[in-house]
Amino acid sequence: MTDELSSEDAKLVTLARGARGRIGAPEGAAIRDEMGRTYSGATIHTASLQLTAFELAVAQAIAAGATGIECAVVVGESDSPDFNCVTDIGGAGVPVLLCAADGSVRLRLTT
Repeated sequence: MTDELSSEDAKLVTLARGARGRIGAPEGAAIRDEMGRTYSGATIHTASLQLTAFELAVAQAIAAGATGIECAVVVGESDSPDFNCVTDIGGAGVPVLLCAADGSVRLRLTT
């Protein structure tokens, strides 16, 4: 990870890497809601269920009562993940960090 990450953003990278690694998914994601709570998820592709890592993390946040997102992280190879589910709850202006498998930040975007 780079030194330029805050400790809270570094935590999101760690959570996203862990979610991805547990099941060997192509992507992991983590978000921090408006209360500072964190949620993570990994890409799921089965015969009957297909969720992006973002969708799973956001769904968990919504189920927990979150009404906003402070920051989001995706670990994997995508350079253009679908931010729709993030903007649904977080609106515009949410910082998104796209990270390599080793946790290094490849790209910083804003929804």
